[in-house]
Amino acid sequence: MNITMISNTYLPHVGGVAQSIKRFAEAYRAEGHDVLIVAPEFPDSPPQEEDVLRIPAIQNFNGSDFSVSLPLPSHLYARLKEFGPDIIHSHHPFLTGDTALRVAALHSLPLVYTHHTLYEHYTHYVPIEAAGIKELVIELQTGYASLADQVVAPSEGVRNLIRERGVETPIAVIPTGVDIKRFESGDRGRGRRRLAVAEDSCLIGHVGRLAEEKNPTFLAESICRALQVEPRACALIVGDGPAEECIRKIFAAAGLQDRLIMPGALSGEELVDAYQAMDIFAFASRTETQGMVLAEAMASGTPVVALDAFGSRDVIVDKLNGRLVMEENHDAFAGALQWCCNLDKGDLERMGGECRARARQFATPRCAGRMLDLYERTIARRQPGADRSESKWECLLLRLEEEWRIWKNRGGAIKTALSEG
Repeated sequence: MNITMISNTYLPHVGGVAQSIKRFAEAYRAEGHDVLIVAPEFPDSPPQEEDVLRIPAIQNFNGSDFSVSLPLPSHLYARLKEFGPDIIHSHHPFLTGDTALRVAALHSLPLVYTHHTLYEHYTHYVPIEAAGIKELVIELQTGYASLADQVVAPSEGVRNLIRERGVETPIAVIPTGVDIKRFESGDRGRGRRRLAVAEDSCLIGHVGRLAEEKNPTFLAESICRALQVEPRACALIVGDGPAEECIRKIFAAAGLQDRLIMPGALSGEELVDAYQAMDIFAFASRTETQGMVLAEAMASGTPVVALDAFGSRDVIVDKLNGRLVMEENHDAFAGALQWCCNLDKGDLERMGGECRARARQFATPRCAGRMLDLYERTIARRQPGADRSESKWECLLLRLEEEWRIWKNRGGAIKTALSEG
């Protein structure tokens, strides 16, 4: 198959969507398929990339990790025609998501859309103070999913949510794959030496972007409560972002700044070793549709303590491979961390084995194989149609038709948001 994936973000950005696209593309190519990735330009994008078409974009929109694509260059359509895709896979409902709709319509191709993100939790990045903005975002996402031929949800919870919101398009649950062998290969001792963590310390760790939508204040305050009770415990927060200073202040106010390690964002061997160095992985986000870091931690044999949410409840079995905290309560979360800190060596080893077994279900080849099967079924299900882009008149009609569908979705979303706001 010739597979085109269109996204608002890609490498060298290190977010979950970019990593998902990279891992799936590598797995597809390993199986003999051709992949073309359409994504924004970044200042430090590599000069030579394998089948990646870059388009102009404004970076770090309003302080977020997102980019805003500029008007698309004409060579995009020429390159797509040359590539000859069999299927279009969109990874965002906005900006380049509209381009994916247009391309799929123009070439009479099926469109698959992965619902990676619950954008209603990211509206603080939008420089608009207006009632109903979250409702508008939800309606736009829902409408976009209804325009696709097939929707992919990273977890059961997300599938149930978007179905409840009225999406009638077929929805398949396929998580983003994880490089299990990579995270199994870390060196605990090397990681602890690099981070200056004593071998007998109980290291509570976290990996992720430090931003409001990840619930960093609750996480830091809960870890502090656990550290105040557990004298041999310390905290490792890996990542960067606007909440970094806030986290430092919380630990300082509790008099625990000397037991906080914040090395910034890590990658490669350093990241893998950091996971292995942890005794517990702490996760407080409620906005994740999957939470790849949970599977990465488990692949390292590290039990996870997390709030009950879409991403975590599909990965954690309480007291088997971690702890699932059912309410956003500091004492409950800190208590779960303490429970893990006080497990004996045998229980920790057993829990680590359960973590690795669960993580293998998220192995990249397994998830990519399921996605390829889904592509084939989606192509077979769609009525075959000729590529009508040869005729300038037919091309114009197709573009007008798709623009009507796009703007009809926007109009309906605005109407619903205003009525509910």
